[in-house]
Amino acid sequence: METPPDHAYPDHWEADVVLRDGGTARIRPITTADAERLVSFYEQVSDESKYYRFFAPYPRLSDRDVHRFTHHDYVDRVGLAVTVGGEFIATVRYDRIDERGLPATAPADEAEVAFLVQDAHQGRGVASALLEHIAAVARERGIRRFAAEVLPANNKMIKVFRDAGYTQKRSFEDGSVRLTLDLEPTAESLAVQRGREQRAEAHSVQRLLTPGSVAVVGTGRVPGGVGRTVLRNLLEAGFTGRVYAVNHAFAEDLRALDGVPAFRSVAAIGDPVDLAVLAVPARQVPEAVADCGRHGVRGLVVLSAGYAESGPEGLERQRELVRQARSYGMRIIGPNAFGIINTAEAVRLNASLAPEPPDRGRIGLFTQSGAIGIALLSGLYRRGAGLSSFISAGNRADVSGNDILQYWYEDPDTDVALLYLESIGNPRKFTRLARRTAALKPVVVVKGARHSGSAPPGHAVPVTRIPDATVSALLRQAGVIRVDTVTELVDAGLLLASQPLPAGPRVAILGNSESLGLLTYDACLTEGLRPSPPRDLTTAATPEDFRAALTLALSDPAVDAVVVTAIPHVGETGTTDPADGGALGTVLRETVTSVPGKPVAVVHVEIEGLAEALAVVERSARGPAGSAPAPTAAPPSAPPRPADAPPAPTAPSAPAAPSAPAAPPASAGPPAPAASGRIPAYPAAERAVRALAEAVRYAQWRRQSAEPGKVPEYLDDAIDESAAAALIARLLGDAPDPHGVPLGAADTRELLGLYGIPVRPTLPAPGPDDAVAAANRLGYPVALKTTAPHLRHRSDLGGVRLDLADEAQLRLAHRELTESLGGPAELRPVVQAMAPRGVDTVVRAAIDAAAGAVLSFGLAGAPSELLGDLAHRLVPATDRDVAEQIRSIRSAPLLFGWRGSTPVDTPALEELLLRVSRLVDDHPEIVSVTLEPVVVATHGLTVLGANVRLAPPPARDDLGPRSLPSY
Repeated sequence: METPPDHAYPDHWEADVVLRDGGTARIRPITTADAERLVSFYEQVSDESKYYRFFAPYPRLSDRDVHRFTHHDYVDRVGLAVTVGGEFIATVRYDRIDERGLPATAPADEAEVAFLVQDAHQGRGVASALLEHIAAVARERGIRRFAAEVLPANNKMIKVFRDAGYTQKRSFEDGSVRLTLDLEPTAESLAVQRGREQRAEAHSVQRLLTPGSVAVVGTGRVPGGVGRTVLRNLLEAGFTGRVYAVNHAFAEDLRALDGVPAFRSVAAIGDPVDLAVLAVPARQVPEAVADCGRHGVRGLVVLSAGYAESGPEGLERQRELVRQARSYGMRIIGPNAFGIINTAEAVRLNASLAPEPPDRGRIGLFTQSGAIGIALLSGLYRRGAGLSSFISAGNRADVSGNDILQYWYEDPDTDVALLYLESIGNPRKFTRLARRTAALKPVVVVKGARHSGSAPPGHAVPVTRIPDATVSALLRQAGVIRVDTVTELVDAGLLLASQPLPAGPRVAILGNSESLGLLTYDACLTEGLRPSPPRDLTTAATPEDFRAALTLALSDPAVDAVVVTAIPHVGETGTTDPADGGALGTVLRETVTSVPGKPVAVVHVEIEGLAEALAVVERSARGPAGSAPAPTAAPPSAPPRPADAPPAPTAPSAPAAPSAPAAPPASAGPPAPAASGRIPAYPAAERAVRALAEAVRYAQWRRQSAEPGKVPEYLDDAIDESAAAALIARLLGDAPDPHGVPLGAADTRELLGLYGIPVRPTLPAPGPDDAVAAANRLGYPVALKTTAPHLRHRSDLGGVRLDLADEAQLRLAHRELTESLGGPAELRPVVQAMAPRGVDTVVRAAIDAAAGAVLSFGLAGAPSELLGDLAHRLVPATDRDVAEQIRSIRSAPLLFGWRGSTPVDTPALEELLLRVSRLVDDHPEIVSVTLEPVVVATHGLTVLGANVRLAPPPARDDLGPRSLPSY
């Protein structure tokens, strides 16, 4: 593209966006090569819209206008265009002005802005998306305010500015409304942006899942093959819309195939087509996409393989596929996809290769693997569970798990979201969306490729450096139920979709096998639940005995959940009756329906017909949706156990750390619904209990999230954010090293001190006389320690000598240190005043390019370094986050008086974590902070060592204007 010689074309301003109606468009800078496009665009704008733009009749653009609107310096004069199919549908332009409204250059920080949207595309959210992008461009170029002159009758444009969420002023001058917008993002503008993003992306998925018509491109002329299979599945599912078979090789006189209209191209179809399923070889896909795009198809499901999973050439082919589809406003499932399913009665869409379509139900399923998708569909079907929707995204070059979460968030037919992910393209966004969705409905995730160190073939995503255990902790912080296997994914989904959430961890166990009851009891203890002693009904128990015992357990205010265990009933002849399973299942369902409000799971061993009887309610409910309740946290059913009551049996263990400050019971959402009558059945006690434990932990998270934590205001009193910013700018300099720079000890202390984090100073002690001088300056007692990297924090190797009370002890320690470990030049010894005795801890914060800022905490030394006993939270952390973080590590009892020791000052530790979180959140240039050791005493704490690293701030995709990812 031609550009002015003094400024390069800013290709990083290019972006694909999803509009309000779910279609896509491209935003890019206008160049000198766009003159014809601009003229053509302007000719399609109505006279009224032209009048609103220029405040006068303006039927056509002059050559001077065209030159002015296509020549920009990309600093003081910038124009952006929105394109669909390569043609303009909207433009925006800003011109930097001074205080008198005249053209200006920097440092003037105000610009005049004007929009023009083609009438046919008004109402699609085009101007709102353009405002986000032109505002981001302006901020990048040092512009802080936009001024706009709008005619009072131009209500649509006034609303765009008013609803943007920016701080603004309005005045009426010379017959027009003058609006001034402060471009600094606000909480309101970010909320507006994310709300629009959610609605647009959800609508784009809805368009894919609820088409009025489907064309299968690549339908075979003879039975068999991918295309013909999809066509058959569409018809057998009873799709309510129109279906077309398309194949360029069809005979010209062929009019129908399998009872549906047949065409040689999509263009030949006389009616609109909403969704096209592409089942053609990869080399033919570009032609098929162009055919669909020209016909106005809204979305594509690309089953074809041969893309990024096949190597570099395939990756480039995949990128071109996305570019081509988005240029026509289409979104893509795939390529290398397995297909999509929507069981809603009004749609009944099965545009997939699934050999066994699922029943209708309340579970949404997303998978990035076709093979795993088949396994999950089969497993759910066998166990009587139904789905609301199924998406197998393959290489997920466009539509991803984030988009599906946006859709499920407000989908009334989905109560539980199950996802199998092999990669997460935008972890920050995924965590944000998962947290919001999990506040309404469970989100269960199993992550493949956890330890491979790279993305699976076909998945071009940012590489994260943080360990999988950290990823798991961050997902749980967001309310995501993270499981390890696809079997656990199904197990958890079954319970969450059919049972109310438990009010607590107290579990009653009853059944006709003492051994199976004990296995269940042990499994409960392993998962951190509080089981009551199992109630053995003996092997002679009848279904009515089960009814009585289950009714009693569900009515007990000291029980939050029930696990029923069952083995086949053996008669006097030594045989089992196949009818027993059905009879027991019916009784259990009737009992749960009559005493609702608490979850029940069944563990059975080879009881024929039991699982089917327990699932019969949902299996027969293919009609109206809503047979299963939305999982909600049941209200606490009883006051705490009296102090003199005997405790429930528990496994012997070390004293547990006190729990984090209790959250009030969840008040939002409906009360626990009546049970659906369906009860999940499991072939092993461990599987049932693990699913129940996940439900318990999720219910606790839901209750806590109803009143989220906060950052205490007192932190502001000791924080000088502007001074820290100035110091960071000075330390980085005008040309910062992209790899970052470590700060020296003095700069580190100064920076941390500006956030109320004092670091105890150290003085160099290369020789014994230097050590004595340092000790006299700091005051006895002192510590002598090495700062050599291989000996730092290694008191076990003798690199740290503590409680040196006088000069003689200090000189002796210095001599022993240098004689046994090396010379002063190698050891770099320092002297530091002793801190009050306490527990040594470590606090870290680091910026991961994919996941964002992560705050970590653990005990210093072996617990964190050898055992990996660290707790992680996303930044910014709240008071509740850090309180839970401290208490979640396995070695936490050492902070709370283990074995009679004095508890340490955990409130001071919580405040320190909050200050570190605030520091890295305020200043993205701080890419890592390590405080080690932090000695937490009975009163107060002392930071003895600190390291800070600065680097140019990484890009924050989650804070910029809305855009689709490009991999």
